[in-house]
Formats: sequence, C-alpha cells, structure tokens
Amino acid sequence: RLAPMRLYTLSKRHFVLVFVVFFACFGLTVFIGIAGPNVIETSVARTDLNNSLKLKPFNLSSPPLSTYNQQLWLTCVVELDQHDVSLKKNVNMTVKVLGVVKDGSTPYVNNQVHNRTRLLSCAQKCSEIIVAHLGYLNYTQYNIFVSFEDLYKLTYTIQNITFTWKTYNPTFSQVEIWFRFVFVVLTFMVTCLFAHSLRKFSMRDWGIEQKWMSILLPLLLLYNGTYPFFPLSFLVNSWFPGMLDDLFQSLFLCALLLFWLCVYHGIRVQGERKCLTFYLPKFFIVGLLWLASVTLGIWQTVNEVRDPTYQYRVDTGNFQGMKIFFLVVATTYILYLLFLIVRACSELRNMPYVDLRLKFLTALTFVVLVSSIVILYLRFGAQVLQDNFVAELSTHYQNYIFLSFYGLLNFYLYTLAFVYSPSKNALYESQLKDNPAFSMLNDSDDDVIYGSDYEEMPLQNGQAIRAKYKEESDSD
Repeated sequence: RLAPMRLYTLSKRHFVLVFVVFFACFGLTVFIGIAGPNVIETSVARTDLNNSLKLKPFNLSSPPLSTYNQQLWLTCVVELDQHDVSLKKNVNMTVKVLGVVKDGSTPYVNNQVHNRTRLLSCAQKCSEIIVAHLGYLNYTQYNIFVSFEDLYKLTYTIQNITFTWKTYNPTFSQVEIWFRFVFVVLTFMVTCLFAHSLRKFSMRDWGIEQKWMSILLPLLLLYNGTYPFFPLSFLVNSWFPGMLDDLFQSLFLCALLLFWLCVYHGIRVQGERKCLTFYLPKFFIVGLLWLASVTLGIWQTVNEVRDPTYQYRVDTGNFQGMKIFFLVVATTYILYLLFLIVRACSELRNMPYVDLRLKFLTALTFVVLVSSIVILYLRFGAQVLQDNFVAELSTHYQNYIFLSFYGLLNFYLYTLAFVYSPSKNALYESQLKDNPAFSMLNDSDDDVIYGSDYEEMPLQNGQAIRAKYKEESDSD
C-alpha cells in the first residue's frame, strides 16, 4: 500500500485555491523585483575623438569598487558620422588591465597585455563591444588601457567612442543576499514539515513523487543559498565560492529535469524499477546536459580569470562544437519527455487516482515551463543560444527577472510538497482500512455476507465518489 497523498482528498475548489495561492506568491516576487533596485549600475566615460587621437590608447579609470559590485564590465560603442551605415569589420584591440592598490601603485593583472579581435557591427548604429570582463574583484579600482589598431582604416569617419563601466548594483547585491536567505529559511521549514508528515510511513511505501521530493527539497536549499559559499563570495576575493554556487544551481536544475522523466515513466511502471533499464538512460541524458553546462561554465570562468578579455569567439570552433552537442542532447531530452507524457496520458487517463496525479503534475509543470520560457526570453532576448549561451550576465538584466525565476522554482516545489504530503489523518485512515476488526464494525450483515459495493468499486478520487456510493446503498 502506497503512502496516501493530500492530493487525493482535495476537491475542485481546493485545486483552484492551490493554483490561486501559487500565482499570488509568484506575482508577489515579480512585484518585489519591479519595486526593487536595478541589477546593473553603469557609469559612462565619454571620449571625444579627432584624427590625432585615433592611434593613441585610452586610459580609463573605473569607479571605486567593493565586493558587493561582484563583477566589472568595460564596454564601448563606436559612433560614426553617418547613421544609415551597414558595416561589419574585425578590429584589432590591445587591452592592459591594472589594479590600483591602497598605496596608489598599479600592478598588472596577470602581468600581460592582451591582444584581441572584436567584430564591429553597425546597422543604423554600432553594436556594443565588450572590451573586458572581470569575474571577481581583487582591487577597489582598476585602470584599463585600450587601443584600437584598425579604426583608422575605416572608410567612414569616427565621430566618437563611448566607454561604459558596468557592475552589479551594491544595493541589489544586498537584496539578493536577503532574498535568497528568506527562501533558504522557507525551504528548510517546508523540508522539515514534509519529512515530518512522512515519518510514520515506511520508505518502501512512499510514492515515486514523494521519494523525489525528499531529494529535490534538500537540493533546493543548495540552489537558494549554497550557504556558506554564496555569502562567502562577498567576504573573500576568490572565484571559487561563486563557481560552487553555479555548480549547485546547475545540479538542482538537472535534478528537476530528471524528476520529470522519472515521474512520467515511473507512474506507468508499478513495482520494482530496474536500474539498468529505468534509471540509466535518464541519468545518461540528464548527466550529459549537466556535464555540458558545467564544462562551459568552468571553461568561461577559468579563462576569464586568466584573461579578462576572453570571450567565446576566441575559441569559436570548440564553442560551436559544444553548443551543437548541448542542443542535440537537449532536443533528445525534450523528445523523450514528450514521448513519456503522451504515453502516460494515453494509458492512464481512465485510471483513478493515478490520472489525478498525472493531470495535476502536468498542469502545474506546464505553467512553470511557460513562465520559465518567458523569463528566459526577457533575460537573454533573441540571442539566447548565441553569445549568451551560458548563464553570463546580460548587461540588460532586470531585477524582476532574477527574483521571479527564484520565486517560480521555489513556489513550484512548495506546491508539490504540499499536495504530495500525507494529510493529518492519513495514517489513521490507512490503519483503519487495513484492520478487519474496525472495518467490520461499520459493515451491515448483508455487506459481510454478500460483500459491499463500496469495496468492489474502482479506486477513484475522492469524497464525491464515496458520497455517491453511500447514497446508492441508502436508497437500497
């Protein structure tokens, strides 16, 4: 006998209330994000040009920085004297990064000068060029020298070059710390309540959803806070805590993908699920996704630590190969998941209880996936699979996008934990049904001799079905 779920005792009004509360909590996080501070803080250093300055390096000093600024970008935009110009040209760029220490000296960062090629693309106006990106900040200020070697070869006159410093807003960093801490506390409470509700049931009697929730909720703790690694990134000048934070977040997201595959397949396969035929193919597909995302993230982090001017275009061949590999595996996962959903819906649509579990999970997951796609589009725009392929901060990142995605995943798991946990009287009802002495007390003589219609009825959801059979027995 499987451990009962609260899902079986909910009426239609309760289901509507569950979704209303979910959307209300999700909307609250979006509202907090809209009302909160901006994610990115910018400061513009405008440099006017004339013919004598085109070959000279630009000496740019960053604003004062702290660990709450997290990262630093230097971007530039070339402005031509003609606005209706279509132009694409590779431009050679030399960058030298210096860190300013307390005594006023400026040692080299990585003790080298970086030579890079950037694509200057203009259509009505020129696109932004990322000159350098510092993934973590060792100094409170930076001096960067930038020189362009091929700009004088352009057939159009350069009117201006605008350099812009971009960092995380320190106020947003503090909001992020508190926001994630609140979700850590909430997740810990939900995890304890869920474990407490299942404490009197043997683990062998747990449903596949309940077993997976006992895995996902602890991983959600790591996703929210990764304590002490996430706060530690503000206390030490190292890229390691931030990389661990990204590692645990990718682990949770891939575990969520694995949860969907296992539930939609396992809900059809009752009894023993063999590791070789049931779990191994799913672990293989999701494991490849996790490995590809982690490899790309670590690859980007390590190269940026070694070279602040590093971008994916430097290793275009390897990056394109990795991107194709990721797309093939992601497509395989989507097709496999759709196959499992369609087959489960076709085979289990007339089975009581199981059909209810399937419908609720599909409806709530569909809402989450649609919301996630909208958030990703707002987060990355149409270039989600181009330069922003890995979760690199877009300089147009909005506060409500960050908070809404965290809120969406947290409230999704909180809702699942609520409906999959046993009700307060679930153990008593389960023992009462299993005990023949108690069950015979409520049976009439005819039911004992000839059998009860209620015992022979198919398992269906709920209180309404019990009421129906009770009315039929009373009329007889």
